[in-house]
Amino acid sequence: MEKTQSASTIYRKERSNTGFWLVVLGAALWGVDPLFRIILLKTMTSTQIVLVEHIIVSLVAIPVLWKFRADLKNLRARHWIAVIFISWGGSALATVLFTLALTHNDPNTVLLLQKMQPLFAIVLAKLLLKETLPRRFGGLFIIALAGTYLLTFGFTLPLGNWDNWVHAGSLLSLGAAALWGGSTVMGRLMLGQTRYETVTSLRFVVALPLLIFMTWNEGAAWTFPSGTGEQAAVALNILGQALLPGLLSLLLYYKGLSSTKASVATLAELSFPMAGVLVNWIAFRTLITWEQLLGFILIWIALFAISKQQERSATPADAAPKLRKD
Repeated sequence: MEKTQSASTIYRKERSNTGFWLVVLGAALWGVDPLFRIILLKTMTSTQIVLVEHIIVSLVAIPVLWKFRADLKNLRARHWIAVIFISWGGSALATVLFTLALTHNDPNTVLLLQKMQPLFAIVLAKLLLKETLPRRFGGLFIIALAGTYLLTFGFTLPLGNWDNWVHAGSLLSLGAAALWGGSTVMGRLMLGQTRYETVTSLRFVVALPLLIFMTWNEGAAWTFPSGTGEQAAVALNILGQALLPGLLSLLLYYKGLSSTKASVATLAELSFPMAGVLVNWIAFRTLITWEQLLGFILIWIALFAISKQQERSATPADAAPKLRKD
């Protein structure tokens, strides 16, 4: 009996470790997002880009939902609320906010501010999933806020104009981080009830009505390049955007999240801004300032301290998914 329990424990630990690295890989793929999105912003609005991305992925997601339609019968009211938050908040609004942020701030600032996402997720995991908060969380949160300030303003003290106090790009980026952090927690709640393929598909399909309304209400004209080569480049960028940082990344992400605590998974998502900064450096020659680097380090110190506490307190039972059929 002891040997069986030992083997079971080892299996759960290995599964949890694999899940953690799948989350890291899925989140890292989000980092290539600006490579496609910044180019598309030259010809399309933020909302139009996100809508087209969701339409393309939904062509794959709808057959998946049909195949696993039995999963939908097991969903209760709280699960559908989670679906709405994931799809409308995390998939639609957060992506639009992130895209808008890229038009207001330099890409590195937008990406580095995503390092606040774990703090939002850990608080929500405490409230909704009853996961324990790390010790000295208040002090660590203040350190992270100091790092966020340096990412936004550096060592300058913005005075006078309100626009100097509140950078639109930074607020948009933080809004996206909050929605994505909440989506991590809601996704973990959903994965206790259904398959990761179903959650991924619902994320895109349910967001379509909101995105269609937002695009229609925006009223912006659809403009495309006139040259054949430019049209092909836009089409390839849209397809790449939808399939790489869109569909593939989320399949890997939700597969990993199914065996990983939300508060731990959100720390794995730090591969997103790091990969994004690397892409910006290689593709756009955008270097971070030393103030941004210091802010990045302060946030990393806070999150590293949190991750070490999570590592010590994690148990195999926490990592194992609980599929309920009630």
